[in-house]
Amino acid sequence: MTLRVIKIGTSLLRGSKEKSDIQIINSYSNYLAETIKKGEKIVLVTSGAVGLGSIKLGLKQRPIDVVSLQATAAIGQGHLMSLYQSAMKLHGITVAQILLTRSDLKSKKGYDNASNTLLKLLEWGVMPIVNENDTVSKEELCFGDNDTLSALVASAINADQLILLTDIDRLYSSDPKKDSTAYPIAEVHYPDGLTTLEAQATNSKGGTWGTGGITTKLSAARIATDSGITVQLADGRDPRVLYELLNGSKIGTVFHPSPTPIRSRKSWLAHALKPLGDLHIDEGACFALQHKGASLLLVGVKSIHGEFRANQPVRLLNPDGNELARGLCSLSSSELLDAKTSSLRTKRSPIVMHRDFMVITSRKSIQSFKENNDSPLKAL
Repeated sequence: MTLRVIKIGTSLLRGSKEKSDIQIINSYSNYLAETIKKGEKIVLVTSGAVGLGSIKLGLKQRPIDVVSLQATAAIGQGHLMSLYQSAMKLHGITVAQILLTRSDLKSKKGYDNASNTLLKLLEWGVMPIVNENDTVSKEELCFGDNDTLSALVASAINADQLILLTDIDRLYSSDPKKDSTAYPIAEVHYPDGLTTLEAQATNSKGGTWGTGGITTKLSAARIATDSGITVQLADGRDPRVLYELLNGSKIGTVFHPSPTPIRSRKSWLAHALKPLGDLHIDEGACFALQHKGASLLLVGVKSIHGEFRANQPVRLLNPDGNELARGLCSLSSSELLDAKTSSLRTKRSPIVMHRDFMVITSRKSIQSFKENNDSPLKAL
């Protein structure tokens, strides 16, 4: 049995003179239903609530302020679900709505509950439809985009594949609208190819390639491939592309997964949690964490930044200020500061972050693939 998570972007659901939003969703649903009837399992992550809400209200422009966005999403979400429900009902398939915010996944119990609910729905032959709960989520609780949400969902249910449908045909080495030397990328190998692209996106000066949609898709690819999930990015403006992908086509860009995926707990620590502070640690602690499988002791902590309670997520930064790991700190920021400045320290250094509640997140720095003859990226 193949388990897939499919993300459909907002831009793909907007109706046009040629096709209405109903016709577009019906087309996607036909291919989804055909695949489900073959015995495969599908979770759909869909954007579009704000867009459809704006259409329902007759708005010429998308709202800007948070309250208006949330109110518009509330109108559009119901309409979006009704369209999918009607389309899938024609094939005898029941759908279920799952709305998530980051707060739903902030505890391992919440993460597991979301995972178990999705898996139970799939067991019942229901197609879960997931979206961020835009009607109530505040900035600090947002995923920020459904690319990230789809990758977290894929990781939580141990999916085999994540399909990201967007309005570009594939990934390019740079923004083809601005760079005449940009070339299409058919395959990205883990981890070097993805690391190269992430570095490029970070260093890109302006433009949507570096700061917009591509960045979130690379982030989603990182989350999913870390967990051993194959990611495929393709142009979904023609719904038939989904049919081709579901039948094994290699169109678009394929991100190959890690051969040694991290486990569910580590994936939750690395990607589902939003760090609330930073701990700068010394070289000795870095070496012990990376090469000896050690826990972090107080003696290795050089400085503390941010305010957090005990058992809340923080990042561990090396002496150069680069992230080495992240996890749950066993002491609060105030307790750490007191322990570091206290003259009554004991000879035994307390554990600040246990190995079981930590994941190494550092990535090898490599040269740009344009300068590397053995590129981990495969061009078309």
